[in-house]
Amino acid sequence: MNKLRILLEMIKFEHTIFALPFAFLGAALGSLLINGGWPPISDWIWITLAMIGARSAAMSLNRLIDAQIDKRNPRTAERAIPAGLISKLETIVFIIISFALLFISAYQLNMLAVYLLPIAVFFLVFYSYTKRFTWLCHVFLGITIGIAPLGGWVGATGTLTLEAFALFISVAMWTAGFDIIYSTQDTDYDKSVKLYSIPSYFGIPKALLIARGFHIISFLAMVSLAFITPLSWVFLFGVLIVGAIMVYEHSLISPNDLSKVNVAFFTMNGIISMVMLAFTIGDLLLWM
Repeated sequence: MNKLRILLEMIKFEHTIFALPFAFLGAALGSLLINGGWPPISDWIWITLAMIGARSAAMSLNRLIDAQIDKRNPRTAERAIPAGLISKLETIVFIIISFALLFISAYQLNMLAVYLLPIAVFFLVFYSYTKRFTWLCHVFLGITIGIAPLGGWVGATGTLTLEAFALFISVAMWTAGFDIIYSTQDTDYDKSVKLYSIPSYFGIPKALLIARGFHIISFLAMVSLAFITPLSWVFLFGVLIVGAIMVYEHSLISPNDLSKVNVAFFTMNGIISMVMLAFTIGDLLLWM
């Protein structure tokens, strides 16, 4: 149990809250648009388990792949693997179990979820390597997290539509933006060891501007959903709240003061995902 506790702490299991609400959002919106009703309880359960499996596998892989990088970085040297709290073999076993949970869950949903699973797995594995060769690593992480609402949509409907991709863009750009903000903490280290990131490549001032640009695109993609779906003013009000939170998030940090990066990253983004889910569900209830 102590090893499991260390593993869950290592992968920041509680941060599943960032992506899981968007998977639920995709499932609920897709099911009402395509099927005319809410997903059955079984779909909610399997989508939840698939998300837990996917994120647990991805984060464990990230910690395993970056173990040597983390060991040399003062900010991350105390993480479980470089600190010797958990072995690489134990981590690999956990990754296998997590992927098995993802595969079983996809199979229980529908065959389109199974057919598209290799694409999801590719990005779950590949994004951890991207910082080694491209400053677009943040976008690849965004794509990976953006698969969450697509997965929820496919899991509940067995289809992919334009509306699903608008949701994907909103989550992908939101994630890429806040990952840029988070990575400003490692700018000097990334430069010293020749790792790629937007802050290390362009500098922190430009990186924060790029993050704002990504968040503007995310906001506009959210707004577009109100025009290509029957979502109404309730949803739009939620989007406006999210936009205000994004503005506040960016007001917490500046090139000369990054002391509140963790507040901007953890607290604000957890609130954003929950606000989007709450107002979308509230709007969908008006359809019933």
